[in-house]
Amino acid sequence: MVRYTGMLCGLLILILVGGAGRADSQTQGAPDQSTETYGLRVFDDEVVVTFHAADANGLPVNDLKLDELRLLDNGRPPRKVLDFKSLQDFPIRAGILIDTSESMRESLVGNRAISIQYAQKLLRQKTDQAFVMDFGRLSRVLQPWTNDAGVLTAGIGKITAGGESRVSGTAIFDTIFRACSAQFGKIDHAASGNFILLFSDGEDNASYVSLKDAVAMCQRSNTAIYAFRTDAKERFSSGPQTLAEMAAETGGRVFHDVGSEAGVYEDLRSIEADLRNQYRLVYKPPDLKHDRSFHRIEIRGPERVDKITVRSGYYAPALPAE
Repeated sequence: MVRYTGMLCGLLILILVGGAGRADSQTQGAPDQSTETYGLRVFDDEVVVTFHAADANGLPVNDLKLDELRLLDNGRPPRKVLDFKSLQDFPIRAGILIDTSESMRESLVGNRAISIQYAQKLLRQKTDQAFVMDFGRLSRVLQPWTNDAGVLTAGIGKITAGGESRVSGTAIFDTIFRACSAQFGKIDHAASGNFILLFSDGEDNASYVSLKDAVAMCQRSNTAIYAFRTDAKERFSSGPQTLAEMAAETGGRVFHDVGSEAGVYEDLRSIEADLRNQYRLVYKPPDLKHDRSFHRIEIRGPERVDKITVRSGYYAPALPAE
């Protein structure tokens, strides 16, 4: 397993308030993300939040005005809103993470099929990119960032039960942390809609980092978790609650695979709608201290908006000297 014990403290003090570092794409033929259309520079006392708005029929609402929204940061309005934009037809960056531990053996074929369906039907070669990881106690990148559906499908096809782990156990939190820091952390995550497509029963028994640490890293890289849940074999499993918490804290959702190809496709389409139709809001919080405390975000819309999908909040930065 890639251990983060030595670097964890250094990484965690960089917890989310919105730093958007630029990095070169890792994929040959990857689209340029340095355009002014989506470029963004963020400072320590500014928060960047992206969200999706939908009507009662689940359709995107893309014409909201700032004065129609009520933003609360720990229950208080922001000191100042610096930027508000509607980002339609947004490029997508996806990480496909498949649990290959013993408890997921029976679900592996179906999870590969869902992943391939996403790669072949929804990935846009001109604008989107994705990578593939498998994990049990260990995790590995089977296919780095690519915009080629065929290459991505081949990478998914390499996933086998057990992966490269020679010992039992599942380290979901370590894997999420690694994906958000080492993969999404190297792209301009303000320039795309970013998400992890996670296939797991939610059972973690081998991670070094905590659920909170994994979620914080996702928030820092502006990455939502969308999970396809497999029922845990244990009756009183904490797995479903773990997946629900990760999704809610990062602005994603949890789906239950009922075995219908059409139903799964609709689930994937709903993820795409969330990611391609977003709003980006940059603001100064009413009271931001360098204490690593959690700030809860709430956004309320007008009556014509039935649902707003947004991450639950962010962690304040630590003092530079820490």
